[in-house]
Order: sequence, then C-alpha cells, then structure tokens
Amino acid sequence: MAANIEDKLIERVRSLAPDKQRAVLDFVEDLAEPESKNLWDKIREIMESVPPEAWEGTPTDGSINVDHYLYGAPKREE
Repeated sequence: MAANIEDKLIERVRSLAPDKQRAVLDFVEDLAEPESKNLWDKIREIMESVPPEAWEGTPTDGSINVDHYLYGAPKREE
C-alpha cells in the first residue's frame, strides 16, 4: 500500500510547476522535523515574511467587525 501512495505522490508532484514542487518539499520537510515548531512560531515566521507595506491596508478593527469583513454585515463603531 505504501508504494502505491508513494507512486501517486511522485506522479502528482511531477505534474506541478517548480515553485509548487518547492512548496511541497518544504511542507514534507516540515512534517519530518522531529521537533516541529508550534503553530504560533509558524504564524510569526509567515507574518515576518510579509513586507510592511502589505500590512498598511489591514483593518485594525477585525475583532469588532469580523461579521462585516466575513459576511458584509453593517460595520460597528469601536
């Protein structure tokens, strides 16, 4: 059974673009780490990789207006 999974995985990965193949490899290597990072460390790493100008348009009232941003409900005042 394992060989069948490996074959399917290899077939799928070969059909991907090189950047997607790299993402798959990074994911698999992350899974194989004996002392995997916790979720918050991973989130922190991702946030640090985002350029500062990308954060400029991010809403600061997300906790109050989550329904507005997700479902289009009227916006509440802070």
